[in-house]
Amino acid sequence: MLTTALVVVVLTSHASDWQPAGLVAFLAVLAVASDAMAIETASMRLTGSFIAIVLAMVLLGPAPAVAIALLTVAVDVPRLKDRPSALIGNASTYAVFPLLGGLVARAFNLSAEDGLDQAVGVGVVFAGVFILNFLLIAVPHIWTDGRSLGTSFTKILVPLLPSEGLGCALTIAAAATYHAVGIPALVAVLIALFLFQVLTRALLLSQERAEQLEARSSQLASLQVGVLAALVQTLSLRDRMTARHSAAVARYARAIAEEVGCSKSDQELVHTAGLLHDIGKFAFPDRILLANRKLDDDDWKIVRTHPYQGARLVRRINGYGPVAEIILAHHERIDGRGYPRGLTGEQIPVLSRCISIADTYDVMTARDSYRDPVSQAEAIAELRRVSGAQLDGDLVEAFIRVLERSGLQFQHTTDADFERELDFEARVKGYALPQAA
Repeated sequence: MLTTALVVVVLTSHASDWQPAGLVAFLAVLAVASDAMAIETASMRLTGSFIAIVLAMVLLGPAPAVAIALLTVAVDVPRLKDRPSALIGNASTYAVFPLLGGLVARAFNLSAEDGLDQAVGVGVVFAGVFILNFLLIAVPHIWTDGRSLGTSFTKILVPLLPSEGLGCALTIAAAATYHAVGIPALVAVLIALFLFQVLTRALLLSQERAEQLEARSSQLASLQVGVLAALVQTLSLRDRMTARHSAAVARYARAIAEEVGCSKSDQELVHTAGLLHDIGKFAFPDRILLANRKLDDDDWKIVRTHPYQGARLVRRINGYGPVAEIILAHHERIDGRGYPRGLTGEQIPVLSRCISIADTYDVMTARDSYRDPVSQAEAIAELRRVSGAQLDGDLVEAFIRVLERSGLQFQHTTDADFERELDFEARVKGYALPQAA
């Protein structure tokens, strides 16, 4: 490709292309100097030399444009000396697009045009060679790295469109002004080009920082959710029913919240709290957690600490304060006889009241509970019996409506129940993106 381009350059070069010599020299210096102060980020390297090269295509011809473009490639030799294939690839790209752009500009005689015709022509050439340059760079990466064209387009090309639009406007203005004023106008271009590069640098660095922040937020969220999930799963190794019970409570509590018109965010919040509501049992000794006897008063003092211990643990994770508040109150009672704070009625967060109902129901109906399961009808009768004293009466009736209408039940089939309710990837994304924003 490089060889073919150079042959065509020689065959199409005219002596007049190199006049005026001062313009050739100025654009060459402008391009090389701009390339020397290139904008580099983790994913790309951009310079303002593109404007000087397009001006050479329009105001001079294909041969000077290619020569100036290859001079800018020479600036890259020290950087790419250990990557000869990349250097040759750059040289090929910087020979092809200036050649084609210069030939198009010559065919439409843009160097002699003025006014609207020249502005449109320069804009078309700029846009065309910009897209061609992108394709010449992106397509080899698709072939060698397996990178998709769509990904390259959205990640690299689209973010540059605003700054390249500015570059196109500068090029059109410089070409128009050159006809009227000459070389002095290009001094203004030099200043404008410097500002263009500064603005583009700021744009790309801002994008890179946003991507880094999003990645770090996602990593942090993944760590946070992973730690909590691991704690529940570790707890389930000691008490096999814990993880499945937590998954069931999460599902039932979400259904109650949805039935009474809670927002989507509150439904997700109560679901998360349901998954983690018994995490405070992690601190229980085996004689309590695995007890097959009646607990004594000292044991019950320890049991009653698990909402507090769970809330304290969860609150340490960034962003989980609201979850901790729900966990802390999930064993409070409407009549004030609950624990750990003896809250009454409306003092108890509504989502904690949802979890209390879900917790009570699952303990009664689960096959792997510490007690023999009862039928759904018996469980509903018991919920109504303690309604208004232990549990919120309105929420109990809402849950019963869900059970009778949808037949909602949790089978407690395998430990994978917890994994499905956790939905790890979606949960990480959901907690990461708000933090990034």
